[in-house]
Amino acid sequence: MTQRNSSFHSFLRLFRYSQNHRRDFYWGSLFSFLNKLFDIAPEILIGVAIDVVVNKEKSFLASWGVETPIQQLVLLGVITLAIWAFESLFEYLYLVKWRGLAQSLQHEFRIDAYAHLQRLDMAYFEDRSTGALVSTLNDDINQLERFLNEGMNSLIQVFTAVLLIGTVFFVLAPKIAVFAFLPMPIILGGAFYFQKYAAPLYLDVREKAGLIGARLANNISGIATIRSFAAEEREAEHITRDSRVYLESNRRAIEISSRFNPLIRMAVLMGFLATFIIGGLMTLRGDLNVGSYGVLVFLTQRLLWPLTSLANTVDLFERAMASADRVLDLLAVPVNLEKPLARKPRPSRMEVAFKDVDFAYANGIPILKKINLHIPAGKTVAIVGPTGSGKSTITKLLLRFYETTQGSITIDGEDVRGFNPQDLRKEIGLVSQDTFLFHGTILENIAYGSPGASREQIMKAAEQAYADEFINKLPLGLDTVIGERGQKLSGGQRQRISIARVILKNPPLLILDEATSAVDNETEALIQKSLQEISKGRTTIIIAHRLSTVTHADRIYVVADGLLAESGTHQELLEKGALYAQLWNLQVRKQIASSEART
Repeated sequence: MTQRNSSFHSFLRLFRYSQNHRRDFYWGSLFSFLNKLFDIAPEILIGVAIDVVVNKEKSFLASWGVETPIQQLVLLGVITLAIWAFESLFEYLYLVKWRGLAQSLQHEFRIDAYAHLQRLDMAYFEDRSTGALVSTLNDDINQLERFLNEGMNSLIQVFTAVLLIGTVFFVLAPKIAVFAFLPMPIILGGAFYFQKYAAPLYLDVREKAGLIGARLANNISGIATIRSFAAEEREAEHITRDSRVYLESNRRAIEISSRFNPLIRMAVLMGFLATFIIGGLMTLRGDLNVGSYGVLVFLTQRLLWPLTSLANTVDLFERAMASADRVLDLLAVPVNLEKPLARKPRPSRMEVAFKDVDFAYANGIPILKKINLHIPAGKTVAIVGPTGSGKSTITKLLLRFYETTQGSITIDGEDVRGFNPQDLRKEIGLVSQDTFLFHGTILENIAYGSPGASREQIMKAAEQAYADEFINKLPLGLDTVIGERGQKLSGGQRQRISIARVILKNPPLLILDEATSAVDNETEALIQKSLQEISKGRTTIIIAHRLSTVTHADRIYVVADGLLAESGTHQELLEKGALYAQLWNLQVRKQIASSEART
């Protein structure tokens, strides 16, 4: 495992991140301190009460001018009432402050992390699972919230108790204080030992939690595939294995943390015995007031319980810092492509040109080599070629999901790298072969790119995409909830909603990436007619494997093995008799064979 930040360094990172909440942090610390101050005070009053009962008119309070024991006890009662009132007040205040801080920081942490995640390069997501990222945005941030709700106050109060009780000890009986607090180095040494060995273990726990979260998210979304292959038992074994790994990781962390509690208890016991025995002997000799002895004994007990809970508090702290590191590491990932730029006027003509474009993904394998394309404004251009030739990658570069390795892409003569990515994408409509619909209604999904559209405009877009045919048959029509990823709809229905979404957006540049791949021949013919209508007067790029869908294009580019193999109109390419003609003849023969098989 790689060496990670110490928990103290992790806390400083978190403290720097939460600088807008410094005032809340300081107020919460003050309220925790004052609450513990008034919480300890009753033990001192018990000692004073013993002094009153034993020494009467010669007691400590008598020196304040309160002469009779009855008056002294009444005064102690009034002081006790005030102390309990203030203790309750500051408990209320620290609970409100720490819990409010926990909620605010949790909210900002999650929002900032998600906003940052949305701006990260697409390459960042290539080797990361959705479940692991969800675990970071949800579980890790919740872990931090739990610490701020409970652990932060506990840490402050433990150290406050040690400080205040130590002060009382050294004021009343310095000799006893030396022996009573002699175990403190053992306790602190144990805490540092625990922190040193526990920090990487708890980081490993959070990483293993992310892995099992990723597995669960993946399996739930792929439940239909799992069932279709009758792989339920195998996947259950995978979950069992991942859960066992998580269990083992937690076991190692718990084993270390469990050593801490007995160490603290024994060290505190040594301090208690020192107070109990040495203080008792001094009281018998008359060197220590009986009331002071009572105060010291009671205060030792008050110190015992907070210190025995320190192990649990530090355990919570370590888990929270491991989680904070994961979120802060995500926030530290640099943003390259999605940096906002100065706003430029929107392109007026949408003329697109690729000039000597090379591209390779993070693995370094070349995908595109010296690609030169020209897409005149208002024209329809098709890009075709065998599977895996790099056709869809061309559109990803135009959308600036990735940066070209070499070369440039221009719109109306302006390099796309000079446009704000979001402004550029607002001018582009994409219908992808990988249709993604959100959990919600059909209306919400069609209006996703045009949230201000009226119901009539949405229905008109659905009609143009020939989606009204099935929408009108649904009991709730546009208000039908379609489930996660549109699972209640067929592939063709999802595709038509995706097309309607782009039609409603009405962009000047249209990209159709296998837009009719999931529909039958009859529906395809209807959608092709609709797409040809909406393509008029706007720049359109069609990515297609099925060549029959691009015969009308003004120009067709053929890509093979990342290279531009040939270009021309449909008829020109057939006459050349090269790759395009071969692909065309192959598809025609398949269609004929399929037709004969049906008859």
